[in-house]
Amino acid sequence: MNLDNATILKLAEHLENAELQAHDVTKITNDYPDMDWDDAYAIQDEIRRRKEARGNKIAGLKCGLTSFAKMKQMGVETPVFGFVADYMSRPDGGEIKHAELIHPKVEAEICIVTKAPLKGPGCHVAAVMAATDFVIPAVEVIDSRYRDFKFDLKSVIADNTSSSRFVIGGTMRNLDELDLRTLGVVLEINGEIRTMAAGAAVLGHPLAAVAMLANHLGARGQEIPAGTFIMTGGVTEAITVNAGDNVNVRFQDLGSVSMRFV
Repeated sequence: MNLDNATILKLAEHLENAELQAHDVTKITNDYPDMDWDDAYAIQDEIRRRKEARGNKIAGLKCGLTSFAKMKQMGVETPVFGFVADYMSRPDGGEIKHAELIHPKVEAEICIVTKAPLKGPGCHVAAVMAATDFVIPAVEVIDSRYRDFKFDLKSVIADNTSSSRFVIGGTMRNLDELDLRTLGVVLEINGEIRTMAAGAAVLGHPLAAVAMLANHLGARGQEIPAGTFIMTGGVTEAITVNAGDNVNVRFQDLGSVSMRFV
């Protein structure tokens, strides 16, 4: 690590305030070009600690920039990992206040809940399959705190991978009832199809993202506990939404997830 603890605490407060107060900031590596990967995750960890100290619960873990479309869109080659908190959850079919966000975008997510712990190194897709309790659809609303969505990978990790809101669908299925690689997803805004993809867009198989998350945590002496909700990353590219937009995402064999921005 290249940043001292005081700087990590200051940057965590800076980024979390930007999230909670819905104002943008310039990417932090502009001022701290020597920041390394461990620094970035240390800042994210401090944001998590701040939320938990405030009484928030961690609702789940998330993988970001895992689809080939998103990697191309953002000009990166490596997935990132973060978390979602309880207050970020919104009900299926409910409303999301656009004014509470900066420049939100939506993306479809294939998610799982685990029934057994997962720990790296050496975690692989078969291990994730064995540890999966069920599959459930969701839509994530990402909202980078960085001005004009201009960031590098270290800055976005520190910013908790742009987490802001998420909506979980009401249909859950057993893994053996689905082929996650060919599972089709169609994202509509105001009744118009804006993008579509299949699960294989996420690293060839959505559970590969979970294995990478387990290996990432294992390198830090941590594991994914049983009962963890995990978002495997956007299947589609992220689509900008505005106040008044109705979003509906149809998942093959998993039903649909919808919300309205007001």
